[in-house]
Amino acid sequence: AASRAPGGPNVCRLLTRRAHGFYARDAGVAHRKNLGLLRKIMCQESTKFKNVWTTHSLSPIAYERGRIYLDNYRCCISSIAREPRILYQKPKCSKSEKIEDALLLECPLGEMLPSPSDYKSSLIVLTVQNWLLRLSADSGEILEKIYLAGSCCKFRYLSWDTPQEVMVIKSSQNKLPAAARQVSIQQSVLFYLAVFQVLPLSFIGMLEINKNIFGNSVTDVAVSNGILIVMYSMGLVRLYNFQAISKQFMEQPFDLGHEFNWNGQVGVVGKYPFGLPCNIKITDTPPLLFEVSSLENAFQIGGFPWHYIITPNKKKHKGVFHICSLKDNALAKNGIQDMKCCSLEPDWIYFHPDMSGRIIHVGPNLIKVLKLKEVKNDTDQMEVAEDFTIAANREKCVNNAVTVTASGRVVKKRFNLLDDDPEQETFKIVDYEDELDLLSTVAVTQIGADGRAHLDFHCNEHGILLKSIPLLESWDVTYSHEVYFDKDLVLHIEQKPNRRFSCYVYQMVCDIAKDDECSSHEKTERVFCKKGGRIFEY
Repeated sequence: AASRAPGGPNVCRLLTRRAHGFYARDAGVAHRKNLGLLRKIMCQESTKFKNVWTTHSLSPIAYERGRIYLDNYRCCISSIAREPRILYQKPKCSKSEKIEDALLLECPLGEMLPSPSDYKSSLIVLTVQNWLLRLSADSGEILEKIYLAGSCCKFRYLSWDTPQEVMVIKSSQNKLPAAARQVSIQQSVLFYLAVFQVLPLSFIGMLEINKNIFGNSVTDVAVSNGILIVMYSMGLVRLYNFQAISKQFMEQPFDLGHEFNWNGQVGVVGKYPFGLPCNIKITDTPPLLFEVSSLENAFQIGGFPWHYIITPNKKKHKGVFHICSLKDNALAKNGIQDMKCCSLEPDWIYFHPDMSGRIIHVGPNLIKVLKLKEVKNDTDQMEVAEDFTIAANREKCVNNAVTVTASGRVVKKRFNLLDDDPEQETFKIVDYEDELDLLSTVAVTQIGADGRAHLDFHCNEHGILLKSIPLLESWDVTYSHEVYFDKDLVLHIEQKPNRRFSCYVYQMVCDIAKDDECSSHEKTERVFCKKGGRIFEY
């Protein structure tokens, strides 16, 4: 009541003033100013991105927060230095120690942690032999080691339930050998899921996904934001409350490193050879939260109020997206999005990762950023409206089906050009840099035998083009590509045939040749950048 009294503090006003930097002692103020300055410097015409390092590998290359990992995470290279340098390189290991998956773990803010090493970034890795290791991100030293399970299941995938808080480890799908199927041996357990709280690393529970409970046609499962997602071969997607399942069906909680007596076995939780007990036993079908049918199980939730995106479960509807209310399944006004693309690669759609509730729809030559808004005179219904669009730079040409030659002969085309024809500029990647609030796009054009790509930065609020960076290496559209834009770093990873990988690193550099054309303020920024090589702190 006091806060609402006339002249009392207003929360919205306080937050706005803090965002504008009125409170100099606020730790976030300097950080926001630094990022704003970095964005301005980056988008200056004289600022360039230079290819400073290139490497090739016969094993996959991964990138996480300024670190490049080679040789199955055995070699770690820092991309933060003026030229990438090796942080650590571990000795070669046997195939049994191969890493299947990895997640970067960063220290939470404002929490007291039991070990000094917990305050530094670490890498959680999963090995072929079901070992979960926490490694120092700077040295590769093993900080924690947990044995998950024996040969009964093969854990293979790491993911976040809640980013940097709750981690999920999923097994590959259990399949019986052909000989066992021929003699009618039944396998009821399809997947295993192990769930951990991180920093400090603690065991929450392990459960089975059993076909006697969830059905025979389960093809995949996941846990995200406290929801157990079960996918079926016929395109069905079912959602369950994972927290409610854990509470209802947990037989006994266990702590890592403690002795246990479980089903006649005595051992230590997380130690070889016993591993982790399967202490969440689902004995009955849990309450269903939501169910929907979608082509290829494609299903996303987002927006405000909550909406979901699906493709009707028929092949003829591929490329057609329905945006519906999660509350009552009602289709939003203008909720059917169809670019009517004629292309080899389909268009794709997803909720904007900036938490604005907007939707990004990407086609070969057009990017639409959509927003949800109330329908006039009907507050119960939402409408999908266009916020802005980004178009590929293509020459306008008339694609006539019939042409007449100089001699008067009529020539009929037997086919039309595809929307993603390699000789026309085509969007391949769209991403969002959250710290700089920039929308990045990669567009490719095939010129003769070579493909040329450029990375563009757009204003996330209005879609205005702020800067374009050419990528010097040739881009083959038949290869697999990943492009990372991380503050003042651009990194391109390419996978060629026969498991050949390449990594190209670009860093921001400032061209001071044009300083005379700039204001004194701009000169100060450029000189500072030149002296420091790269900008990390101000």
